[in-house]
Amino acid sequence: MKPYSDIAELIEMLESEIKSLTDTIKTLKEEPQSFNEQIILKYIDTGSTGKTKDFVRSLGVKAERGSFFSSGDVSKLIKNGADDVSPELIDIARKVVNMKKTGGMHR
Repeated sequence: MKPYSDIAELIEMLESEIKSLTDTIKTLKEEPQSFNEQIILKYIDTGSTGKTKDFVRSLGVKAERGSFFSSGDVSKLIKNGADDVSPELIDIARKVVNMKKTGGMHR
């Protein structure tokens, strides 16, 4: 929790956190609108580029370059985003990446 100067500021921070969590939940409940969103949701679900790569390969989908989909392709999608992926979903995936790097949930 961040430092605060009084109860009113603490309440404001907590309400802001509730809104952020509510927005995140709403985004995660939405049906994927593209295959790239489906890939991002799978990554968020598993927290693993390897498992996500295996999921994409199991569907018989290849990377844009024509070869098998790789973990690097998943990482690249998360890092660079895509026109057919909502920015909110990319932000959530990037938070998962950061959580894995730091070993815990940090917002």
